[in-house]
Amino acid sequence: MEIGPLIRKARKAKGWTLEELANTVGTDTGNLSRLERGIQGASQELLQKILTALEITLGQPATAEQSNVSPAAQPVRYYRYAVISSVVAGGWGEAIQPYEPGAEDRAELTDYKAKGPAFWLEVEGDSMTSPTPPSIPEGHLILVDTGIEAQPGHLVVAKLEGDERATFKKLVSDAGQLYLKPLNPAYPIIPINGNCRIIGVVKEAKMKL
Repeated sequence: MEIGPLIRKARKAKGWTLEELANTVGTDTGNLSRLERGIQGASQELLQKILTALEITLGQPATAEQSNVSPAAQPVRYYRYAVISSVVAGGWGEAIQPYEPGAEDRAELTDYKAKGPAFWLEVEGDSMTSPTPPSIPEGHLILVDTGIEAQPGHLVVAKLEGDERATFKKLVSDAGQLYLKPLNPAYPIIPINGNCRIIGVVKEAKMKL
């Protein structure tokens, strides 16, 4: 069986929409739709995220042209990161407070291996809710990796300097000027002019039902 129809079948078996799967693995619905129809392939990293999210096991390392499927599974290593707080996707909200590893009351698993200290945050507000993918509505959990240098195009969590507040936005650049841009077009873009620092880069988003 080709990998595209296998992904579509597993997604429908879970009762997920394309948007729900796209939000879970960090891509857009167009990419997933074309992959399911066999029109295009996917990177090894994205394909592995999709297989893990849908609990699909393949007898060989997965590729977009994979055709033979067997119950023999490649072991997948999972990593446990604390859910330490919430972050406002709107204005500036309460800051993320430091914590001692092992002291958290709640944690979530992922197959993503962080480059530095990492943690989950729960999204509050709707400034990262978009009419087109990607969209990360209120209630989603986002995985923040503090070990990655933020670049334009990354989704980031930033904290105001001299204040105890933080926000979740997309980092963008225009004519050499950096901005924090909401995915929701109803919210204003925030210029970065020494007023904040980037805490970490968001590497995964998922909804807990």
